[in-house]
Amino acid sequence: MKALQVIKNRIAEREDLSFIVNRWGLKGEKVVFTNGCFDILHQGHVDYLSKAADLGTKLVVGVNSDNSVRRLGKDKNRPIQDENSRAIILAALHLVDLVILFDEDTPLGLIKEVNPHILVKGSDYKIHKIVGYEFVTEKGGEVRTIDFLEGFSTSKIVEKARK
Repeated sequence: MKALQVIKNRIAEREDLSFIVNRWGLKGEKVVFTNGCFDILHQGHVDYLSKAADLGTKLVVGVNSDNSVRRLGKDKNRPIQDENSRAIILAALHLVDLVILFDEDTPLGLIKEVNPHILVKGSDYKIHKIVGYEFVTEKGGEVRTIDFLEGFSTSKIVEKARK
């Protein structure tokens, strides 16, 4: 199989998600889930995703669709990269096992489908306010936060590029 096809195979369609995650469950894999826009992948993202991956044996990354990013109220020119580009770039990282796009305003539906052992967000979130907290903890999972690498953000990169 060609390398690009291997990468594309890590991007799942929503209807295939349950099958993939259930298969991992039968193998005893510990699934970690996180989500975000990941508009311009930078060192801070890699640091965050590597720490998330270290918490389990499979890392699933939910990526906001282009429409979902726009509804988040970010800069009017965001996302800079389209959803397919962002998904492929994330899937190319060896530490990411599965990428799934979602179009909803929150990833709650996706979290329920993945049913992760561990739900992860950045430490800028209060743990009890993280979308999916109640669902994951009621199912016996845990919710964790990860500190961001200082000095790295997509907004700062965009601002620097505009100058």
